[in-house]
Amino acid sequence: MSTQHALLISLIEKPSSGYDLARRFDRSIGYFWHATHQQIYRELGRMADSGWIAADEAEAVEGETGAGDRKNRKKVYQVLPAGRDELARWVLTPGASLDQREEILVKLRADAVIGPLGLGDEMRRLIALHRARLETYLAIERRDFSAPDMDRAQQLRYALLQRGIRFEHDWVAWGEELLPLL
Repeated sequence: MSTQHALLISLIEKPSSGYDLARRFDRSIGYFWHATHQQIYRELGRMADSGWIAADEAEAVEGETGAGDRKNRKKVYQVLPAGRDELARWVLTPGASLDQREEILVKLRADAVIGPLGLGDEMRRLIALHRARLETYLAIERRDFSAPDMDRAQQLRYALLQRGIRFEHDWVAWGEELLPLL
């Protein structure tokens, strides 16, 4: 998956400044596709150069420090027709792989070859992180998906969340099963 395509999706959902987009990205698509703020700004520039997005200057929100100053104007990016076309093209292109890169998997392979290396603490740390993310997902589920009459877009977002819930639940169970070996 390309960071550019993830950004196009976010911008179609809501035109945003780079800063606001990075913050929203961290709280949504960032759960399953990571990008640093620096990467996001770099990709926004490339996407603008490609004609997929355009930026309009917007006034800083009233009450913000320096509102009205030229330097506090922000660029608000929106997707152009060429960007929508690119996103549709990408969506319909078959995926290249089943990428499952996780550093712990390589470390466990090393432990199998030259171990035991004492990965128990690392596994407990990762289990705790996955448990925390699972709790975050469950809180989002309770907050955003309790209504029985969801439209198609909400159903698709909920399906993505359910995939994350299943993944995190399975990861925690797998990690706990593995702990006695470490």
